[in-house]
Amino acid sequence: MAIGFMTQLSAAPLGYKNSWMVMGDFSKTYQELSVNYSTTANDALGVSVSAMQTEDSVSRRQNAEVVYTRKVARWNLPNAQANVWFIGGLGSTTGNTFGGSKAMASPGLQVDYETTRFYSMASARVYAAQGATSNITTARLGASFYEVDYDQPQPWLVIEARRMTFVSNQYEFTPMLRVIHNRYFVEAGANLSGQLRFNFMYNY
Repeated sequence: MAIGFMTQLSAAPLGYKNSWMVMGDFSKTYQELSVNYSTTANDALGVSVSAMQTEDSVSRRQNAEVVYTRKVARWNLPNAQANVWFIGGLGSTTGNTFGGSKAMASPGLQVDYETTRFYSMASARVYAAQGATSNITTARLGASFYEVDYDQPQPWLVIEARRMTFVSNQYEFTPMLRVIHNRYFVEAGANLSGQLRFNFMYNY
């Protein structure tokens, strides 16, 4: 039970049935705040607002969308768990590189694998709007410093590679310290250019 719950909280984009999840991701070039409600153990519906800007802060874009999350598959292994997730949104995007607002769809997939000591994740999501399409691809590897009991906080080292085509065609690499507990995690770090990054999740 402990491994399943820890895996769900650290890797999953939705919580247990009838729970709310609040997530945030904040850096210089990308900010997102989202809330979802798990209608079943496999489905969640929520809202998300996000903003992106280029490194020189010249070009900016803002997204607002309704997001549906679906657990497509799960494999419960003897000492590990693996998942496939669909994450898709419908909404609108605005920015200073075009006039007005545009309808937007944002389909994506996430796959992850985790034990109590090791974590890996890869995701890809397209933000599709007429004449204003971009995508975000992410890969993560993480390792915990030591095992803990179910009700104790656990520190992890996580390294992320992320490419946001609206920001840059290059990947940014960000090492972060993650602390995870029963219902939350927090992450803090800085990319190789020294730009700070902070993420959090709270499930209730």
